[in-house]
Amino acid sequence: MIPTVSNVEVIQDFATVKYPNYTYKMLIEDEKIVGNVDGLEAIQQAHYKLINTERYLYVIYSWGYGIELADLFGKPIPYVYSELPRRITEASLYDDRVNSVSNFQLSHNKNDVLAKYTVTTIAGTFDAEKGVTISSV
Repeated sequence: MIPTVSNVEVIQDFATVKYPNYTYKMLIEDEKIVGNVDGLEAIQQAHYKLINTERYLYVIYSWGYGIELADLFGKPIPYVYSELPRRITEASLYDDRVNSVSNFQLSHNKNDVLAKYTVTTIAGTFDAEKGVTISSV
């Protein structure tokens, strides 16, 4: 038997709070952390970390964080061309500050596939790229 309730008033008295993007500044080439950043630069760093973290590999991250690229190793280039944009888009949209990922340009040099693309966020747009090595030969 399912109980019934009548004359119930639901009160929605809450507000959604957006926290700032304030984070540390990574100097990737120098392997240093210097100062802090906010806005578009903070989103760019978060995107860089996201697409350079293999999904399901590190227990510190949730299963939704990161990108699946390891299984592309050994696959034919046409398959990688079709999968890479989809996987980059899927991983990027995990961040709720990212609105879309577009303008993919794919190229390859021997066993390396490179994707260049544009990320549109709540703070603006930026260009990004991700390379994948698909075989060791």
